[in-house]
Amino acid sequence: MTYYGSQELARAFRTVRGNTIQIAEEIPEEKYGFQPAPGTRTVAQTLVHIALMSRVQEKIHFEDRLTSLAGFDFFGMMNSLAAEAQKPRTKAEVLDLLRTEGDRYARLLETCTEEFLAESVQYPEGMTPPAKSRFEMLISPKEHEMHHRGQLMLVERMLGIAPHLTRHMQERIAAMAAAAQK
Repeated sequence: MTYYGSQELARAFRTVRGNTIQIAEEIPEEKYGFQPAPGTRTVAQTLVHIALMSRVQEKIHFEDRLTSLAGFDFFGMMNSLAAEAQKPRTKAEVLDLLRTEGDRYARLLETCTEEFLAESVQYPEGMTPPAKSRFEMLISPKEHEMHHRGQLMLVERMLGIAPHLTRHMQERIAAMAAAAQK
């Protein structure tokens, strides 16, 4: 028996995606072209990149059900996703993509059995580690999204927006301080 299975994977992914969507909603559409530094993605490109990256895990685990990544065309897939991420989109289209891609991935996570999550996927020869469990690989889109969401929270600060998670924490601290004074 595990304590973190398919339902927990899906719930955690939905929580992370919900926070990303809130950031995407709070950044004004006219700032979606903002690029914090030369050579970095714009806000829109970062959000689309986040939305699309779970497709890698979908292909490996649910479409092809690979047990080895030897011969998997990772660079071809990444180039295809990068081209998709470059397409111009409105804020509404970006939000829709985040929602639909996130919902699809979370629904897939919910279908995983403990046996499936425990299966090992071999990496190409010479890679370290030589293999990972499907669980480790399927949780990576959430970890990847949290990395980029941290970048987006910094971008929000650069744009003069206090991130919603910061605002919520400040509200809780203020409420606790007010309660302690009574």
